[in-house]
Amino acid sequence: MNTLCCFFFFFLLLFLFPLLSFSLSSDGLSLLSLKSAIDQPPGASAFPDWNDGDATPCQWSGISCMNVSGSPEPRVVGITLSGKNLRGYIPSELGSLEYLRRLNLHSNNFYGFIPVQLFNATSLHSLFLYGNNLSGPLPPSICNIPRLQNVDLSNNSISGNIPGELKNCKQLQRLILARNKFSGEIPKGVWSELDNLVQLDLSANELDGPIPDDIGQLKSLSGTLNLSFNHLSGKIPKSLGNLPVAVSFDLRNNNLSGEVPQTGSFANQGPTAFLNNPQLCGFPLQKSCGNSNQGSSGNPSSSRESDNHNGLSPGLIILISAADAAAVALIGLVVVYIYWKKKDNSNGCSCTGKSKFGGNEKGHICSLPCINGLKSDDSEIEEPEKVEESRGEGDLVAIDKGFNFELDELLRASAYVLGKSGLGIVYKVVLGNGVPVAVRRLGEGGEQRYKEFAAEVQAIGKVKHPNIVRLKAYYWAPDEKLLISDFISNGNLATALRGRNGQPSPNLSWSTRLRIAKGTARGLAYLHECSPRKFVHGDIKPSNILLDNDFHPYISDFGLNRLITITGNNPSSGGFMGGAIPYMKPSQTEKTNNYKAPEARVPGYKPTQKWDVYSFGVVLLELLTGKSPESSPTTSTSVEVPDLVRWVKKGFEEESPLSEMVDPSLLQEVHAKKEVLAVFHVALACTDSDPEVRPRIKSVSESLERIGT
Repeated sequence: MNTLCCFFFFFLLLFLFPLLSFSLSSDGLSLLSLKSAIDQPPGASAFPDWNDGDATPCQWSGISCMNVSGSPEPRVVGITLSGKNLRGYIPSELGSLEYLRRLNLHSNNFYGFIPVQLFNATSLHSLFLYGNNLSGPLPPSICNIPRLQNVDLSNNSISGNIPGELKNCKQLQRLILARNKFSGEIPKGVWSELDNLVQLDLSANELDGPIPDDIGQLKSLSGTLNLSFNHLSGKIPKSLGNLPVAVSFDLRNNNLSGEVPQTGSFANQGPTAFLNNPQLCGFPLQKSCGNSNQGSSGNPSSSRESDNHNGLSPGLIILISAADAAAVALIGLVVVYIYWKKKDNSNGCSCTGKSKFGGNEKGHICSLPCINGLKSDDSEIEEPEKVEESRGEGDLVAIDKGFNFELDELLRASAYVLGKSGLGIVYKVVLGNGVPVAVRRLGEGGEQRYKEFAAEVQAIGKVKHPNIVRLKAYYWAPDEKLLISDFISNGNLATALRGRNGQPSPNLSWSTRLRIAKGTARGLAYLHECSPRKFVHGDIKPSNILLDNDFHPYISDFGLNRLITITGNNPSSGGFMGGAIPYMKPSQTEKTNNYKAPEARVPGYKPTQKWDVYSFGVVLLELLTGKSPESSPTTSTSVEVPDLVRWVKKGFEEESPLSEMVDPSLLQEVHAKKEVLAVFHVALACTDSDPEVRPRIKSVSESLERIGT
C-alpha cells in the first residue's frame, strides 16, 4: 500500500511540476481578480487577452511592467483601463501589487467603496478614478502610501468628511475631489503640511463651515484654488492673500460674508471669483461695505447712542458733513475741467475713447508674397490707421478692419480674469455685441518709446493667417498698455496633451494630432517666409499653441519678447494674444524650457528660425509619444524621460518596437502606424543637434502635408 501511495505521489509531481513551473505570476493572479470583478454577460469577456495560462501579465492590454531590482521577473507598475465602459467593483486584491505606480480606471462605471486594502500598494503615486459611480467614504489610510502624488476622484458619489489624515500625504501634488458628496468642514491643520500641492479642487460638494486659514500656506499652489459650489460660510481668510500671485480664486456660490480682503493675491482677482455670495462686499464686487456696520441691531437709536459714545456732537457732525460736500464738489469741478480741456486738445476725440476703433480706417491696400500651399486667409492686408507721432497719451488704435468698439464699452464690459504671469493679467472681455476678446495688460513702462511700441504692434497686427492668433487692436497710455486679440476658447496643446488632472484629452486621436501638427507648421512657415518681418517666434511649445473647439491650432506669443523689451517688463511665460486658463497657469514647465534648441540655451546668441524648427520638432515628439520633455509635476512620465529627444533617438538606434515609444492611446489606431513612423522621421530631422542640418520649416510643412493624403 505504501509503495502504491509513493508511486501515485511521484506520478503527480511528474505531471504537475511543469504546470507549477509555468503558472501565472502573483501579479497576474491579482489582476485576474479585476477581470472577475467586471460585470459581463454570460460568455463574454472584458479582457480576452488576459489568460491565466500566461507566465506574466506584461503583454495583457492596459498593463505595463518593468524590471525591478530584487525580482527575477518583470513586475506590474501600471494599470490603464480608462474610458472602456467597464462596470464592476474595484477588488481589494489590487493592493497586493507592491510595485504598482499608476492606477487609471477613470471614465468607467465602477461602483461601490474604494477598498481600504488598495492602499497597501505602497509604490502607488497616481490614482485616477474620476468619472465613475464610486460611493462611501474616502479611506483615511490613503496617506499610508508614502509617494502618493496625484489623486483625482472627481465626478463620483464619494461622501463623508475629507479626512484630516491627508496631512500625511507629504508628496501630494494634486488633490481633485470635485463633484462628489463630501460634507462637513474642510479640515484644519492639513494644508500647511502639503508643501508640494500645486492643484486643489474641492468644488461642487456639500462642504460647510469656514475656509481654513492654513490654506493660505500652500506656497506651491498654481492655477485655480477652486472651492466653488459648496455651503462655505464666514469671512474669507486674509491669509489667502499669501498665496502666489499666479493663483486664481473660485469661491462662487457659497455663503461667504463680510468684505473681500485687499491684501496680496486678492488685488489680482476679478469679480467672478466671488459671485453668488450675497453677503460678500467690497472690491472687486459692485457692492459697497460702507453701510455694513450701520443699524446692525435694527434700532435707529442704537446708532445715535454709538455716536454719543464716540463724543461727536450734532453740531460737529453737521460741520463735517458740510466740509465733505464742499470737497466733493471741488473735486468734481476739477475733473470736469480736465475732461473738457483734454477733449479740446485732441481735436474732438475724447481721451476716454468716444471715437470708435476702426470707425475711420482709410488704410491703403497692399499684398504679400505667400508660399505655395501656405496662403493666408486674407490676400489683402489693411494698414492700420496712422497714429500721430506727437500723441503719447490714450491712443486707441484698431488693427483689424471692421473691429469697432469704444474704450468705454471695453471698460464697462464683463471681464473675467483668465490668468496671470509676470506680465500682468489677461482678461476675457465680452463686448456689447457678444463677441469675446482677450485683453492683455502689458504694464506701465516704456513711456518714452511710444513710436517704437506702435511700430512693433502694427507689424504684429499685419500677420493674418488661419493658424495664428490675430491681434485686433491696442491701447497706449503712459500708465497703461493693452493688447486686444482674438479669444481662443479651448485651451492649448499642453493642456490637451497633459490635461488638468494629468490625463490627456480623450479627443486627441491620431488624425486630430496630425491636423494640429500640420496647422502649426503652416502657421510657423507663414511667420518665417510670408510675414512682413520674417518673424522668428523664439518660444514654440505646446502652451503657445492654442486650440479652438474643433482642435484647430493657433500660434500665439510671437513678437512678445520685443514688446517686453520696449515696455521694460520682466519676460515670463504665459498666454499672450488669446491666452486663457487653464493653459496660462505658471508651472515648472514654464521655468525649465526643454523645447529650446541646444544653441538657444547659450547666453548671447541671437534667435534664428532654426531655433523654431528644433522646438517644433520637440512638439511633434510630444504629440507622438504623449511624454513631456519637461521635469514637471504636470505629467507622470516627464521624470522618466528628462530628455525626450535623446530618448527617442536612442529608441530608434536600438530598434525598439514602435509600441514602446508611441503614446499608448494611439496604439489602437492600427491604420496610422505608417503615418506615425513618417512623422517620427520629420521630428528627428527637426531636432538634429546641428542647426545647419535642420530643414527649413517650409520643407517640414510640405513633408507633413504629404502624410495621410
